[in-house]
Amino acid sequence: MDSSISEIISTVRNYAGVLRKQPIREIYHILRTTHEYGNPLPNYGDDAAAIPWGEGYLLLSADGMMTSLLVNEPYAAGKAAVMVTVNDIYSMGGRPLGMVNVLASGDGQQRRAIAEGIEKGCRKLRVPMLGGHLHPDSPAQNPALSVAILGYAKKLLRSHLAKPGDDLIAAVDLTGRAGCRSVVSWDANSGKSPEELLFRLEAMPSIAEAELAIAAKDVSNAGLLGTVSIMMENSGAGAAIDLEDIPRPEAIDLKTWVLCFQSFGFILAVAAENSAKVLSLLSERKIQAARIGRVRSGSMVTVVRRGESGVLFDFDKDEITGIRFHPER
Repeated sequence: MDSSISEIISTVRNYAGVLRKQPIREIYHILRTTHEYGNPLPNYGDDAAAIPWGEGYLLLSADGMMTSLLVNEPYAAGKAAVMVTVNDIYSMGGRPLGMVNVLASGDGQQRRAIAEGIEKGCRKLRVPMLGGHLHPDSPAQNPALSVAILGYAKKLLRSHLAKPGDDLIAAVDLTGRAGCRSVVSWDANSGKSPEELLFRLEAMPSIAEAELAIAAKDVSNAGLLGTVSIMMENSGAGAAIDLEDIPRPEAIDLKTWVLCFQSFGFILAVAAENSAKVLSLLSERKIQAARIGRVRSGSMVTVVRRGESGVLFDFDKDEITGIRFHPER
Protein backbone atom coordinates (compact mmCIF):
# COMPACT_ATOMS: atom_id res chain seq x y z
CA MET A 1 0.00 0.00 0.00
CA ASP A 2 1.39 3.41 -1.02
CA SER A 3 2.26 5.85 1.72
CA SER A 4 0.94 9.40 1.58
CA ILE A 5 3.24 12.39 1.35
CA SER A 6 2.39 13.31 4.95
CA GLU A 7 3.31 9.80 6.16
CA ILE A 8 6.66 9.92 4.35
CA ILE A 9 7.42 13.40 5.70
CA SER A 10 6.55 12.39 9.26
CA THR A 11 8.57 9.18 9.02
CA VAL A 12 11.69 10.94 7.74
CA ARG A 13 11.48 13.84 10.21
CA ASN A 14 11.14 11.43 13.14
CA TYR A 15 13.57 8.78 11.94
CA ALA A 16 16.29 7.94 14.48
CA GLY A 17 18.97 8.25 11.78
CA VAL A 18 17.94 11.90 11.30
CA LEU A 19 17.28 12.79 14.95
CA ARG A 20 20.64 11.44 16.13
CA LYS A 21 22.36 14.11 13.99
CA GLN A 22 21.03 16.97 16.11
CA PRO A 23 23.71 16.92 18.86
CA ILE A 24 26.33 17.55 16.14
CA ARG A 25 25.56 21.27 16.29
CA GLU A 26 26.88 21.78 19.82
CA ILE A 27 30.07 19.77 19.27
CA TYR A 28 30.71 21.46 15.92
CA HIS A 29 30.51 24.96 17.40
CA ILE A 30 32.72 24.08 20.37
CA LEU A 31 35.47 22.56 18.22
CA ARG A 32 35.42 24.77 15.12
CA THR A 33 37.58 27.39 16.86
CA THR A 34 40.48 24.92 16.69
CA HIS A 35 40.55 25.39 12.92
CA GLU A 36 42.80 28.39 13.42
CA TYR A 37 45.63 25.87 13.80
CA GLY A 38 47.06 24.31 10.66
CA ASN A 39 45.58 24.87 7.21
CA PRO A 40 42.40 22.80 6.81
CA LEU A 41 39.65 24.11 4.55
CA PRO A 42 36.58 25.44 6.39
CA ASN A 43 34.23 22.53 7.06
CA TYR A 44 30.47 23.00 6.62
CA GLY A 45 29.39 19.39 7.05
CA ASP A 46 31.82 17.62 4.72
CA ASP A 47 32.08 13.84 4.98
CA ALA A 48 35.85 14.23 5.51
CA ALA A 49 38.16 17.05 6.51
CA ALA A 50 40.10 18.52 3.57
CA ILE A 51 43.71 19.60 4.09
CA PRO A 52 45.63 21.22 1.20
CA TRP A 53 48.59 18.96 0.37
CA GLY A 54 50.83 19.22 -2.66
CA GLU A 55 48.69 19.73 -5.74
CA GLY A 56 45.61 18.28 -4.07
CA TYR A 57 44.10 17.54 -0.67
CA LEU A 58 44.51 15.03 2.10
CA LEU A 59 41.12 13.77 3.30
CA LEU A 60 40.70 12.66 6.91
CA SER A 61 37.54 11.07 8.29
CA ALA A 62 36.39 8.90 11.18
CA ASP A 63 33.29 6.93 12.08
CA GLY A 64 32.02 4.92 15.01
CA MET A 65 29.71 1.91 14.95
CA MET A 66 26.44 1.83 16.89
CA THR A 67 26.60 -0.37 19.98
CA SER A 68 23.48 -2.32 18.96
CA LEU A 69 25.08 -3.31 15.64
CA LEU A 70 28.30 -4.42 17.35
CA VAL A 71 26.37 -6.52 19.88
CA ASN A 72 23.85 -8.07 17.47
CA GLU A 73 25.95 -8.37 14.29
CA PRO A 74 29.65 -7.99 15.16
CA TYR A 75 30.97 -9.34 11.83
CA ALA A 76 28.67 -7.03 9.85
CA ALA A 77 29.70 -4.11 12.06
CA GLY A 78 33.36 -4.71 11.25
CA LYS A 79 32.64 -4.73 7.51
CA ALA A 80 30.44 -1.65 7.80
CA ALA A 81 33.14 0.30 9.65
CA VAL A 82 35.38 -0.02 6.61
CA MET A 83 32.65 0.64 4.07
CA VAL A 84 31.29 3.82 5.64
CA THR A 85 34.68 5.50 5.97
CA VAL A 86 35.73 4.45 2.46
CA ASN A 87 32.50 6.00 1.14
CA ASP A 88 33.34 9.24 2.97
CA ILE A 89 36.56 9.54 0.99
CA TYR A 90 35.03 8.70 -2.40
CA SER A 91 32.08 11.04 -1.75
CA MET A 92 34.55 13.94 -1.69
CA GLY A 93 36.27 12.93 -4.92
CA GLY A 94 39.16 11.14 -3.24
CA ARG A 95 40.74 7.70 -3.01
CA PRO A 96 41.64 5.95 0.28
CA LEU A 97 45.26 5.57 1.40
CA GLY A 98 44.89 3.69 4.69
CA MET A 99 42.96 3.22 7.92
CA VAL A 100 43.41 2.77 11.67
CA ASN A 101 40.94 1.60 14.31
CA VAL A 102 40.12 1.69 18.02
CA LEU A 103 38.36 -1.49 19.19
CA ALA A 104 36.97 -2.17 22.67
CA SER A 105 35.75 -5.70 23.43
CA GLY A 106 36.52 -8.05 26.28
CA ASP A 107 34.73 -11.01 24.69
CA GLY A 108 37.10 -13.08 22.55
CA GLN A 109 34.42 -14.43 20.20
CA GLN A 110 32.88 -11.01 19.68
CA ARG A 111 36.27 -9.38 19.21
CA ARG A 112 37.31 -11.96 16.63
CA ALA A 113 34.07 -11.55 14.68
CA ILE A 114 34.54 -7.77 14.55
CA ALA A 115 38.16 -8.13 13.42
CA GLU A 116 37.20 -10.67 10.75
CA GLY A 117 34.54 -8.25 9.47
CA ILE A 118 37.13 -5.48 9.29
CA GLU A 119 39.50 -7.78 7.38
CA LYS A 120 36.73 -8.71 4.93
CA GLY A 121 35.83 -5.05 4.36
CA CYS A 122 39.45 -4.11 3.74
CA ARG A 123 39.90 -7.01 1.35
CA LYS A 124 36.74 -6.14 -0.60
CA LEU A 125 37.58 -2.45 -0.90
CA ARG A 126 41.38 -2.86 -1.18
CA VAL A 127 42.25 -0.53 1.70
CA PRO A 128 44.94 -1.43 4.28
CA MET A 129 44.21 -1.39 8.00
CA LEU A 130 47.53 0.02 9.17
CA GLY A 131 47.20 -0.14 12.94
CA GLY A 132 45.07 0.84 15.88
CA HIS A 133 44.40 0.44 19.58
CA LEU A 134 42.66 -2.35 21.52
CA HIS A 135 40.80 -2.17 24.83
CA PRO A 136 40.46 -5.90 25.76
CA ASP A 137 38.44 -5.34 28.94
CA SER A 138 35.21 -3.74 27.69
CA PRO A 139 32.08 -5.78 28.61
CA ALA A 140 30.50 -7.79 25.78
CA GLN A 141 27.28 -5.80 26.11
CA ASN A 142 29.15 -2.53 25.63
CA PRO A 143 31.73 -2.92 22.83
CA ALA A 144 32.96 0.01 20.75
CA LEU A 145 34.60 0.36 17.35
CA SER A 146 35.83 3.53 15.66
CA VAL A 147 37.75 3.74 12.40
CA ALA A 148 39.70 6.64 10.91
CA ILE A 149 40.72 6.87 7.27
CA LEU A 150 43.17 8.96 5.25
CA GLY A 151 42.64 9.65 1.57
CA TYR A 152 43.82 11.95 -1.20
CA ALA A 153 41.89 13.98 -3.76
CA LYS A 154 43.03 15.94 -6.78
CA LYS A 155 39.69 17.81 -6.98
CA LEU A 156 37.06 18.09 -4.26
CA LEU A 157 33.35 17.46 -3.95
CA ARG A 158 31.93 19.39 -0.96
CA SER A 159 28.77 19.11 1.14
CA HIS A 160 27.94 22.82 1.17
CA LEU A 161 28.36 23.93 -2.44
CA ALA A 162 24.97 22.99 -3.90
CA LYS A 163 23.63 26.06 -5.69
CA PRO A 164 20.12 27.12 -6.72
CA GLY A 165 19.45 25.79 -10.21
CA ASP A 166 21.61 22.68 -9.77
CA ASP A 167 20.04 19.33 -10.58
CA LEU A 168 19.96 16.83 -7.73
CA ILE A 169 21.13 13.42 -8.90
CA ALA A 170 20.74 10.27 -6.82
CA ALA A 171 23.26 7.53 -7.64
CA VAL A 172 22.57 4.09 -6.16
CA ASP A 173 23.12 0.41 -6.92
CA LEU A 174 19.84 -1.50 -7.08
CA THR A 175 21.52 -4.89 -7.54
CA GLY A 176 21.58 -5.75 -3.86
CA ARG A 177 19.53 -7.01 -0.92
CA ALA A 178 18.29 -5.95 2.49
CA GLY A 179 21.29 -5.32 4.75
CA CYS A 180 21.92 -5.57 8.50
CA ARG A 181 19.03 -6.47 10.79
CA SER A 182 20.00 -3.76 13.29
CA VAL A 183 19.50 -0.82 10.91
CA VAL A 184 17.34 -0.11 7.86
CA SER A 185 19.88 -0.69 5.12
CA TRP A 186 20.55 -1.86 1.57
CA ASP A 187 23.58 -4.04 0.86
CA ALA A 188 24.85 -3.58 -2.69
CA ASN A 189 28.39 -4.77 -1.88
CA SER A 190 27.94 -8.45 -1.01
CA GLY A 191 28.34 -10.77 -3.98
CA LYS A 192 30.47 -8.31 -5.94
CA SER A 193 34.19 -8.58 -6.55
CA PRO A 194 36.68 -5.93 -5.40
CA GLU A 195 37.15 -4.97 -9.05
CA GLU A 196 33.41 -4.37 -9.46
CA LEU A 197 33.20 -2.33 -6.27
CA LEU A 198 36.17 -0.13 -7.11
CA PHE A 199 35.02 0.37 -10.72
CA ARG A 200 31.73 1.64 -9.33
CA LEU A 201 33.31 3.86 -6.63
CA GLU A 202 35.75 5.39 -9.13
CA ALA A 203 32.78 7.27 -10.60
CA MET A 204 33.07 9.88 -7.85
CA PRO A 205 36.71 10.99 -8.32
CA SER A 206 36.15 10.76 -12.08
CA ILE A 207 33.29 13.26 -11.80
CA ALA A 208 35.34 15.53 -9.54
CA GLU A 209 38.45 15.47 -11.70
CA ALA A 210 36.44 16.19 -14.86
CA GLU A 211 34.91 19.15 -12.95
CA LEU A 212 31.40 17.95 -13.75
CA ALA A 213 30.26 18.66 -10.16
CA ILE A 214 31.59 20.31 -7.02
CA ALA A 215 28.97 19.16 -4.49
CA ALA A 216 28.15 15.65 -3.26
CA LYS A 217 27.35 13.64 -0.16
CA ASP A 218 27.10 9.91 0.54
CA VAL A 219 23.78 8.48 1.74
CA SER A 220 24.30 8.01 5.48
CA ASN A 221 22.15 6.47 8.19
CA ALA A 222 19.84 9.48 7.78
CA GLY A 223 18.62 7.80 4.57
CA LEU A 224 18.31 9.28 1.10
CA LEU A 225 15.87 12.09 1.92
CA GLY A 226 17.62 12.86 5.19
CA THR A 227 20.96 13.08 3.38
CA VAL A 228 19.57 15.38 0.67
CA SER A 229 18.12 17.59 3.38
CA ILE A 230 21.42 17.75 5.31
CA MET A 231 23.17 18.72 2.08
CA MET A 232 20.69 21.56 1.58
CA GLU A 233 21.07 22.64 5.21
CA ASN A 234 24.86 22.67 4.80
CA SER A 235 24.56 24.61 1.53
CA GLY A 236 22.20 27.31 2.79
CA ALA A 237 19.68 26.33 0.14
CA GLY A 238 16.36 24.60 -0.41
CA ALA A 239 15.25 21.91 -2.83
CA ALA A 240 12.26 20.47 -4.63
CA ILE A 241 12.30 16.65 -4.89
CA ASP A 242 9.99 14.41 -6.93
CA LEU A 243 9.71 11.12 -5.04
CA GLU A 244 8.61 9.27 -8.18
CA ASP A 245 11.98 9.96 -9.78
CA ILE A 246 14.01 8.29 -7.03
CA PRO A 247 15.50 5.02 -8.36
CA ARG A 248 14.54 2.10 -6.09
CA PRO A 249 14.12 -1.68 -6.13
CA GLU A 250 10.63 -2.86 -7.04
CA ALA A 251 10.43 -5.07 -3.95
CA ILE A 252 10.86 -2.21 -1.43
CA ASP A 253 8.19 0.37 -0.67
CA LEU A 254 9.15 4.02 -1.03
CA LYS A 255 8.79 4.90 2.66
CA THR A 256 11.29 2.19 3.63
CA TRP A 257 13.65 2.88 0.74
CA VAL A 258 14.16 6.56 1.55
CA LEU A 259 15.26 5.55 5.08
CA CYS A 260 17.79 2.93 3.95
CA PHE A 261 21.45 3.37 4.73
CA GLN A 262 23.11 2.62 1.39
CA SER A 263 26.33 0.62 1.04
CA PHE A 264 26.63 2.52 -2.25
CA GLY A 265 24.60 5.69 -2.47
CA PHE A 266 25.51 9.28 -3.31
CA ILE A 267 23.68 12.55 -3.86
CA LEU A 268 25.25 15.02 -6.29
CA ALA A 269 24.31 18.62 -7.03
CA VAL A 270 25.17 19.19 -10.68
CA ALA A 271 24.89 22.25 -12.91
CA ALA A 272 22.12 21.53 -15.41
CA GLU A 273 24.47 21.68 -18.40
CA ASN A 274 26.56 18.85 -16.90
CA SER A 275 23.77 16.54 -15.80
CA ALA A 276 23.61 14.46 -18.97
CA LYS A 277 27.38 13.83 -18.83
CA VAL A 278 27.20 12.83 -15.15
CA LEU A 279 24.27 10.48 -15.75
CA SER A 280 26.09 8.90 -18.69
CA LEU A 281 29.28 8.39 -16.68
CA LEU A 282 27.33 6.78 -13.84
CA SER A 283 25.44 4.52 -16.23
CA GLU A 284 28.69 3.36 -17.84
CA ARG A 285 29.78 2.22 -14.37
CA LYS A 286 26.56 0.21 -13.83
CA ILE A 287 25.13 2.72 -11.36
CA GLN A 288 21.42 3.50 -11.38
CA ALA A 289 21.13 7.29 -11.33
CA ALA A 290 18.43 9.85 -11.98
CA ARG A 291 17.58 13.50 -11.54
CA ILE A 292 15.32 13.56 -8.50
CA GLY A 293 14.87 17.30 -8.14
CA ARG A 294 16.50 20.68 -8.19
CA VAL A 295 18.24 22.97 -5.72
CA ARG A 296 16.30 26.13 -5.01
CA SER A 297 16.98 29.38 -3.22
CA GLY A 298 15.43 29.76 0.21
CA SER A 299 15.25 27.38 3.12
CA MET A 300 12.59 24.79 2.29
CA VAL A 301 13.06 21.20 1.14
CA THR A 302 9.78 20.14 -0.47
CA VAL A 303 8.66 16.79 -1.82
CA VAL A 304 6.05 15.97 -4.42
CA ARG A 305 4.47 12.73 -5.57
CA ARG A 306 1.65 12.30 -8.06
CA GLY A 307 0.39 15.83 -7.56
CA GLU A 308 0.59 15.73 -3.76
CA SER A 309 3.24 17.92 -2.13
CA GLY A 310 4.54 18.96 1.27
CA VAL A 311 7.41 20.58 3.16
CA LEU A 312 9.96 18.07 4.45
CA PHE A 313 12.18 20.61 6.26
CA ASP A 314 12.21 24.39 6.52
CA PHE A 315 15.66 25.40 7.73
CA ASP A 316 14.41 28.81 8.84
CA LYS A 317 12.73 26.81 11.63
CA ASP A 318 14.23 23.31 11.56
CA GLU A 319 17.69 21.92 12.23
CA ILE A 320 19.27 18.55 11.53
CA THR A 321 22.97 19.15 12.07
CA GLY A 322 22.72 22.91 12.60
CA ILE A 323 25.61 23.43 10.16
CA ARG A 324 24.56 25.97 7.55
CA PHE A 325 26.75 27.79 5.04
CA HIS A 326 25.63 31.31 4.15
CA PRO A 327 26.96 31.97 0.63
CA GLU A 328 26.01 35.64 0.74
CA ARG A 329 28.40 36.30 3.65
